[in-house]
Amino acid sequence: MTPSITDSAVKAAIAAIESDSATVPEKIEMLIEIAAGLQNKPKSIKPLEDAVSLYRRALELCPPEEPLLRARVLAGMGTALRTIPATGCEQLLEAKEAYMTAMPLLQEYASPEENAEFEMNLGLVLQALTPFGEATLIEAVQLYQRALRVFSGQTYPQEYAILQNNLAIAYLSLPLAAEREEMRQGLAVQAFEDALKWVTLIDHPSEYAMLQNNLANALQYLPSAHPVENNLKALNAYDEALKVRTAQDTPIEYANTIANKANVLFNLPDDLEQPEKGNLNNLKKAKAYYEEARKIFIEHQEWERAKVAAQALQDIEQELLITNSQ
Repeated sequence: MTPSITDSAVKAAIAAIESDSATVPEKIEMLIEIAAGLQNKPKSIKPLEDAVSLYRRALELCPPEEPLLRARVLAGMGTALRTIPATGCEQLLEAKEAYMTAMPLLQEYASPEENAEFEMNLGLVLQALTPFGEATLIEAVQLYQRALRVFSGQTYPQEYAILQNNLAIAYLSLPLAAEREEMRQGLAVQAFEDALKWVTLIDHPSEYAMLQNNLANALQYLPSAHPVENNLKALNAYDEALKVRTAQDTPIEYANTIANKANVLFNLPDDLEQPEKGNLNNLKKAKAYYEEARKIFIEHQEWERAKVAAQALQDIEQELLITNSQ
């Protein structure tokens, strides 16, 4: 059997720390670099688990007189732990502990940019821990807002876009009274739109597509006296996202976006001037999108998403029967 890239990387890391030609700080930096490489677009859980192992080894090597290196190891390990898929919150809690241990060291020794990136990542962990009652969204929002003091749209457009996206998602999840629902949705839409002022399709395609997709999702459910207008804006935003997200290059993201677009079409009349004529054509378009999305979800073993798409197809079939019988 041919050794995998991750196995080769781990062997290289072990060889590095066993070598006598490098100093301890150099060995730690090599472990951090190799672990970070394993975290870059992993195709399975194993590279992430290997990265965590390398970070643990680096911690064992870290001398007291290298506090910044220790903080960077802890922050990297926290990010790897956060990224490993899991149903419970044990790994997230371990990630939080690593981040909290690193925080005072980074605040004392690291640059403002490194601290801001750290705050962004810690915010994601706290946001993910909220459903388990182990953190609050307000804590995550505060961290994102602190990071925005450094990551401005003009100087750091990608980081600014990600932070605004995270803020918007946090706003949408905040437990507010019913009468404040419109305000919450409005804050989220504003955050997405603010981010899109600084990222472009050409220079930042991934962030651009993410923001357009999420903006469209928020517009769909924004309480408004003009729901049709919001749905049309949502359709336009989904189409912008689909300039980047394709079935070949990003199949899961593509399937999510066309399924979201199908949901808009399901609720949109064919003729905006004469809505009483119904939405037969849009229902057919929605059906085609859901069928394509469901096929992709099944191919990639995204069973829950495939189930949601299948249920939507049943709803469309029922609606088509009613429409055709009228």
